[in-house]
Amino acid sequence: MPKDNSIKTVLIIGSGPIVIGQACEFDYSGTQAARSLREEGIKVILINSNPATIMTDPMTADKIYLLPLTVESIEKIIEENEIDAVLGTMGGQTALNLCKEADELGVWEKNNIRLIGVDIKAIDKAEDRELFREWMIQLGIPVAPARVANSLLEGKDIAQQIGYPLVIRPSFTLGGSGGGLVYSKEELEDALDRGLKASPMHEVLVEKALMGWKEFELELLRDNNDNVIIICTVENVDPMGVHTGDSITVAPSMTLSDTAFQKMRNMSISVMRDLGNFAGGCNIQFALNPENEDIIIIEINPRVSRSSALASKATGYPIAKIATKLAIGYNLDELKNQITKVTSAYFEPALDYVIVKVPRWNFDKFKGADDTLGLQMKSVGEVMGIGRSFAEAMQKACQSLENEAVGLGYYGKSVMHSEALAEYIKTPKWDRIFRIKDALMAGVSVKRIRENTGIDRWFIYQIQEICDCEKEIAKASLENFPKSLMIRAKLLGFSDEQIARILQDGSTDEDIYNRRKELGIHRVYKMVDTCSAEFQAETPYYYSTFESDNLE
Repeated sequence: MPKDNSIKTVLIIGSGPIVIGQACEFDYSGTQAARSLREEGIKVILINSNPATIMTDPMTADKIYLLPLTVESIEKIIEENEIDAVLGTMGGQTALNLCKEADELGVWEKNNIRLIGVDIKAIDKAEDRELFREWMIQLGIPVAPARVANSLLEGKDIAQQIGYPLVIRPSFTLGGSGGGLVYSKEELEDALDRGLKASPMHEVLVEKALMGWKEFELELLRDNNDNVIIICTVENVDPMGVHTGDSITVAPSMTLSDTAFQKMRNMSISVMRDLGNFAGGCNIQFALNPENEDIIIIEINPRVSRSSALASKATGYPIAKIATKLAIGYNLDELKNQITKVTSAYFEPALDYVIVKVPRWNFDKFKGADDTLGLQMKSVGEVMGIGRSFAEAMQKACQSLENEAVGLGYYGKSVMHSEALAEYIKTPKWDRIFRIKDALMAGVSVKRIRENTGIDRWFIYQIQEICDCEKEIAKASLENFPKSLMIRAKLLGFSDEQIARILQDGSTDEDIYNRRKELGIHRVYKMVDTCSAEFQAETPYYYSTFESDNLE
């Protein structure tokens, strides 16, 4: 169906102050949504309490309110404007919670305002932990053993029945706020108290911890005709127990078998179609047992999320923009693919490159802060690397962290011996991926690293390949650097500065650059087309790499 012409003015709810777990990603989505609506001639009213965003730039919306994100502010805006619909899926959990609160107070019904992009039924089913569990059981989708608690006493009783380790998941929070892992009875009371206080509903899910299971996230869109597409499948390098915002993530998934993916896909589509009566986007997280590929659903976010922004950049598919068009009535086959400008938006991106996201932390600014990673997100941002392989994308991302890393390495800074490194990596910390590389360089086996971290062997073998290449580079010198080794290093993402540091013969990155040019090894630029060259791409979106076809 075409656009709903009864919608003349839309109120977009922003995400409020930039905090850990909810930052510029929602600014990115809200700005896309505002532009998408204005393209259709719809007047955009925007509320956001944070002026330090692109979203609140005067060019973004027709009218901007810098007010606290409260029901009182919403009512003030409604009094001053004729609003037909409200889009609450672009401001994270803050916006969803505000939509729900306003609905409970009858604000939308009293003023004849529609909620688009999501509905209250979907918010309740996805965010209320008990309703979510009951719903999944009705659909026949496996969930971890768990029960909901609304008090300390109830939580303790549930913990005794389920057994340790446990996960405490507060309802209606973002970034894992208030959540945590509990390994013993002594830790339980503090964890329950923290979770109950963090939840606006004073409700937590006490769940069996799936330690060591792999974690995957699927980004979906659905239109009014019940068409559902999977935009991206993201794999966490870290196993369950580390918040996805604090985990290194990879797209497309690297270690997911086709049979397991098809199961996840079928589950996701059935969940999306049963979620509620709305058109828009959502993301779904799954846990997979690496021993037998059993799959359990973890949670659903019925909105554009932080990971949606990453998926948009990773695939070139503008999720927030298309989700907004779907919310005002369009169907996927009526919208143009933003990459080809010819085919429809009713397609699933195919990637012939690898995206790696590495979180960025600032623990050095917070002396005494616990730098152990867990279920509550602690990163303050992230970087994204694009390459033709995981190793290349990983190294490129590490080069962007602004923390003195040169690729996957802190050259000359590792002082721990192999045994200490093997023990250190058991605990998830911000530098674990660097220490895994140090451990491999020191001779710790892939098997032991896998046992100590729970990280899939495939990723460890990829880092082992980087280590093997580094050892070869260390044997060379600038004058006799073999062309085959230079090609191999470049395909694995080694920068010129990184190679210079490994050589330790006084060479500079400029010397390596010149030597590379002498060998005829040049950087090439590939287009992010999301169709694997099946159709001609029209977007000016490129990444640099060293393609083997150009190096021989």
